[in-house]
Amino acid sequence: MIERLLGGLTLAVCLVLLLRLMLGRRRRQRFDAAARQAWAGGRQALRRTLQWRTSRREAASAAEVAEAAIRRARSASTREGNVIRPKSFRGPRKPH
Repeated sequence: MIERLLGGLTLAVCLVLLLRLMLGRRRRQRFDAAARQAWAGGRQALRRTLQWRTSRREAASAAEVAEAAIRRARSASTREGNVIRPKSFRGPRKPH
């Protein structure tokens, strides 16, 4: 299966290169420009896709970190009305 796929790709590349050799100078330049543009577009699309997946993963990670920080802040303090007092403020402080 893979051998047939690789063989087909090789044949397609060879046919495209043969077609390019048969073109005149101006058409060859136009063909090369179109090929470069298609290559750049494909690379850009791949890069965008990979960055999208990475940024999505990072956003999910940032949300988890924020949620953990909120949980820690809530567990380390008590609410008295609208006043939040950390547990570290309860005991007497040592003088310097």
